Amino acid sequence: MLQPSLKKNDSRAKLLIGIFSFVVFAVVVSLGKIQLKVDLGFNVHVFATINAFINSVIAVLLVLALIAVKNKNFLLHKRMMMSALLLSILFLVSYIAHHLFAGETKFGGEGVLKTIYYIILITHIFLAAIILPFILFTAYRALIGEYETHKKLAKITWPLWFYVAVTGPIVYLMISPYYG
Repeated sequence: MLQPSLKKNDSRAKLLIGIFSFVVFAVVVSLGKIQLKVDLGFNVHVFATINAFINSVIAVLLVLALIAVKNKNFLLHKRMMMSALLLSILFLVSYIAHHLFAGETKFGGEGVLKTIYYIILITHIFLAAIILPFILFTAYRALIGEYETHKKLAKITWPLWFYVAVTGPIVYLMISPYYG
C-alpha cells in the first residue's frame, strides 16, 4: 500500500467537499438561465466535442485504474485516478463554457430514439449531479490512507462515475446533429 498523501482532517474535508460540491451544483443549475451572446470567432459547440473527448478519456482512465488496482499496482492506480480527477476539472470548465456560449440545444430525434435519448440523458444528469461529493470523499479516503473505507466507497462510486463518463459522449453523439 501507498503512504498517505494527506493528513486526516475529516471536519475540514467534509466542509471543503460540501462547499465545492454545492458551488459546482449551483453553477451548473444556473447555466440553464444564463447565456452570453458573444461571438467568439469559432463554433462554440467545439466545447461539447471537447467535453465528449474528455469524458471518453476519463472512462478509459477509470477502467485502466481499476485494472491497475486489481493487479496491486497502487501507484499507477493513484496516478490514473488523479488524472481522471484533473480531467474532470477541465471538463467542468469546458462544460460551463459550452453552456454559457451555446445555450440549450433541443433534441430533434423522434420515436424510440427520442425515448432512449431522454432515458440516457436523465440518468446521466441525475448521476452527474450527485456523484461529485462521492468522488471527492472516495479520493479523500485514499489520500489519507484509509484504504478499506476507500475500497467500500469505490465499489459504489466507480460504477456511477464510469456510467456518467460513458453516457456523456453518448448524449453528445445523439444531440450533436441538432447543434445550430
